[in-house]
This record gives sequence, structure tokens and C-alpha cells, in this order.
Amino acid sequence: MINYVTIGTNNLEKAKAFYGPLLAELGGRPAWDSERMQGYASKTGMVAICTPHDGKEATVGNGSMFGLAAPDRATVDKLHAKAMSLGATDEGAPGARTEMFYGAYFRDPDGNKLCVYKVG
Repeated sequence: MINYVTIGTNNLEKAKAFYGPLLAELGGRPAWDSERMQGYASKTGMVAICTPHDGKEATVGNGSMFGLAAPDRATVDKLHAKAMSLGATDEGAPGARTEMFYGAYFRDPDGNKLCVYKVG
């Protein structure tokens, strides 16, 4: 299964200000960095934000979405609110999508779509 994801940005400092506090809520801590990348790691996986290697503009994939697993529904609610406070755009308030899937959707400041979810 997926263990890490890299998310493109056109403004690394703005992305750090968004993802640092957001991922900290899931135990993510800064793990490595370079002039064009910041990596965050937890016990269960890694997220990296970066400016594209080819030097071209970072763009949002149509239909692409990244999922962040939460330990419980309360954390889904908390992370959605945190994302909104950090400048995210709401794409779907927290709620049950199926009997087994509780999720919340938002876009980061670059327009990348994310879902915070709890299965079960």
C-alpha cells in the first residue's frame, strides 16, 4: 500500500506554513528538507511538499486526491477545522460518506485536494 506522497507547490514557505501544523496533528514531524523540498514523517508514513524538479509550475491533477488517515472521527473534524484555519478551501464538511467511511475534504493553498478520513 502507499507509504508516502509528494505534493507539488509553487510557494514552499506558504506550503510549510500550511502542512507543518496540519501534519503535526497526525504525529508528522519535519524529517528532512532542501532548498525545494520539506519532508514530514510519522510512524505510519511520509508526506513531502516540493517545488517541481523540472522547474516548471506545480499544477493540480484533475481527479487526483491525497488521503490522510485519522485515528478517529473527532480527529477528522479537528483536522478539517485546522485546515480551514490555515487557509484551505472547503470541498466537503466532515461526515459519513458510507457506513464504513467518515471523511472531510479540502484543498490546500496550491489547490491540491486532500481527504482526512477514518475507516470503520
